Amino acid sequence: MENYEQKLGIKLWAEEDRPREKLLLHGRRHLTDAELIAILIGSGSKNETAVDLSKRILSFYDNNLTKLGKASILELSRFKGIGEAKALTIIAALELGLRRKETAEETITHVTTSNDVYKYLHQTFANLNHEEFWILLLNRSNRVIGKFLISKGGQAGTVADPKIIFKTALENNAANVVLAHNHPSGNLKPSESDDKLTRDMVASGNLLSLYVVDHLIFANNRYYSYRDEDLI
Repeated sequence: MENYEQKLGIKLWAEEDRPREKLLLHGRRHLTDAELIAILIGSGSKNETAVDLSKRILSFYDNNLTKLGKASILELSRFKGIGEAKALTIIAALELGLRRKETAEETITHVTTSNDVYKYLHQTFANLNHEEFWILLLNRSNRVIGKFLISKGGQAGTVADPKIIFKTALENNAANVVLAHNHPSGNLKPSESDDKLTRDMVASGNLLSLYVVDHLIFANNRYYSYRDEDLI
């Protein structure tokens, strides 16, 4: 009897336990992550409800939505009951959530500390499984002009061209520049190439009166700041 109950379709559940009805009756905050994902995918398989399938997917990613957000279409499609369409739906929903946070955080208008930079750029790097290099441009009052993608590569790294960085900064009338990139490996320790790029950028920027005020490395919801370490 216990096994039979586990395989009951969602339609046979009590109304207040069905994800869609539960959301209508009690609101979105009363649903678990698995129930929200179940609404997205709509159905499970012959032997597994949408909720159970969602729980299995979440369990594979340690019940961590950030890890799930990094999953590719191919990875999600390997779960029985998840085809390309459902995988795309999950990825699109998580990306919308990420962009919502990104929009809220970009209400920051001035940057004066490394933590300000982290708050501004955190969502930019949140779900990346490859390396990207961005710059944050500021005016003389440290008011944010904008953020600009300089380069992106694979898990091993990416190459940032100082010429492109300074060209972008000068075209946007920036006075100060913050360098930022991520380490998909989760290791916050700067590499020798990170150190060299930072030194070269600071020296070249000083000659142009275009000041590199910090360089942040992002990894697993943490960051390393060259300025905080007195290296700039």
